[in-house]
Amino acid sequence: GHNHPVLNQALKEQVDKIAHSTLLGLVSPPSAQLCKELVELAPEGLNKVFLSDDGSTAIEVAIKMAYQYRQLVGQTKKTKFIALNAGYHGDTLGTVSVGGIQLFHQVFHNLLFKPLTLPSPGVYRDLADRDKAFDESLAELERILNEEGDEITALVMEPLVQAAAGMLVMPHGYLKRVRELTAKHDVFLIVDEVATGFGRTGKFFACEHEDVAPDFMTLSKGITGGYMPLAATLTTQRIFDAFLGTFEEKKTFYHGHSYTGNALACAVALASLKVFREEKVIEGLPKKIEAFTNALKPIEKLKHVKEVRQRGLIVGIELEKDVTTHEAYRPNDAVGAKVAILGREQGLICRPIGDVVILMPPLASTVEQLEDMVRIVGESIQRATEEEGILEDLRPIIL
Repeated sequence: GHNHPVLNQALKEQVDKIAHSTLLGLVSPPSAQLCKELVELAPEGLNKVFLSDDGSTAIEVAIKMAYQYRQLVGQTKKTKFIALNAGYHGDTLGTVSVGGIQLFHQVFHNLLFKPLTLPSPGVYRDLADRDKAFDESLAELERILNEEGDEITALVMEPLVQAAAGMLVMPHGYLKRVRELTAKHDVFLIVDEVATGFGRTGKFFACEHEDVAPDFMTLSKGITGGYMPLAATLTTQRIFDAFLGTFEEKKTFYHGHSYTGNALACAVALASLKVFREEKVIEGLPKKIEAFTNALKPIEKLKHVKEVRQRGLIVGIELEKDVTTHEAYRPNDAVGAKVAILGREQGLICRPIGDVVILMPPLASTVEQLEDMVRIVGESIQRATEEEGILEDLRPIIL
């Protein structure tokens, strides 16, 4: 949520101590304590933390660190990466390289390195195709690993939900099987928990749903409760040890940002973790998620709703002009934007990704607030898709 007194107080107290100190050769008490607490929460084996500024930089760190590790230990042929179609990991060049949304990335094509790509397990036309998408994606991964595993550094993926692709939900068991296959071929698994971490899927980290411990895990968004820019890349002792040596050995990881590990941001992040513990936020999520799920059921029956995709407090409602023939709306119809604007008229801030209406409510939302959000979205969808000429002058936009 917003304006939490515990987070407000932490920020006020820290600014009277020190606002910022570089982590280049130094450390601040809040940054050190935050790293300690993140390690205590993370999946087993992730015991080292590299702080940065946002989700893109966290993934850049993981990509560069994984690549440099291979060079340092003599695995110099391992230079390739695997990415998923419809994936999104940020807007810097490294993260765009492992992204798979052409609308965002195509213009930069010639600037990027080219990963090996997997079909998304969350992309299917009909619900009957779920198993097929699951099997085809894993079969392609096995083929790539069998043929080129000796040349691959890492696989980069979002766990459970591909958010920017329209909240595409992966079939259960996919993440675990990817972990098994990558481990078999000594290919690192980089899991992007920027959108899914800190309770968003119902557990603290999405990896927990399938008991997966990746080689790298990236965090941002919820890390400071929405207050400050901060990110973290967690990795293992194995990775860390490869960078130890004398100056002459040139093992240093030369990567950093001026405001990495900002003391104000770290103090707020620590306060947020305190709130998670003391207010038992994770323990209270099942009741909220159940109510959210029940409230969404009538939405599924609306005339122009193709599918409601949900994982915890992540929801994507996909709209179609004709759900029988799967005729899509034209871009100029701007139907998702119309839903968002109509929702704002009733006090709800949401946004579309094309024709998919996105809901990611604060974890602090009450059951009543969640039900009210869904009611407003349902009414807005009906008006946007069924009222003749509504908002007809609106041009396609992403809000």
